[in-house]
Amino acid sequence: MNTPEDLARWQTPPLLCFAAKSGTGKTTLLKKVIPLLRDASIRPGLIKHTHHDMDVDTPGKDSYELRKAGALQTLVASAQRWALMTETPDSPDVDLFSLAKRLDPAMVDLILAEGFKHEPVPKILLYRAIAGHRLEIDEYVIAIATDTPLEVTVPQLDINDPAAIVQFIVRWMQQ
Repeated sequence: MNTPEDLARWQTPPLLCFAAKSGTGKTTLLKKVIPLLRDASIRPGLIKHTHHDMDVDTPGKDSYELRKAGALQTLVASAQRWALMTETPDSPDVDLFSLAKRLDPAMVDLILAEGFKHEPVPKILLYRAIAGHRLEIDEYVIAIATDTPLEVTVPQLDINDPAAIVQFIVRWMQQ
């Protein structure tokens, strides 16, 4: 029989994407929002999507060499942190929900995702008029963080006011 603790282990905290075209300022805004969430006693986790080939390991290190030798998963641990690297050569793209399930719900209250703009999850869309991108709103956009007034039906947040964005997130989490 599953205990409430067992069931909680399989549930993920709420997911919230910060979505926008490249160069709009997602990382810049998240670097300001994350500490403010911590100040509000919310423990954020983060999943960052990149279109680039990336490697968190360093050539020449034992972990790198063992992974390159064929280990499909490599976990590197120290007293300060640990990192799990999983080889996914046969996967066409990453699955946000599978990644979210890998985060420990006992450690995070909210999972922020940078990117993943086409995923069916709540998202704050970033829009800057100067970037020249077309505004693409789908049914999962719960707010737009922008630097210009827009004629939209979702709430508008000041992209330059991270504290107001955090207040919006806190209210959203309480619903």
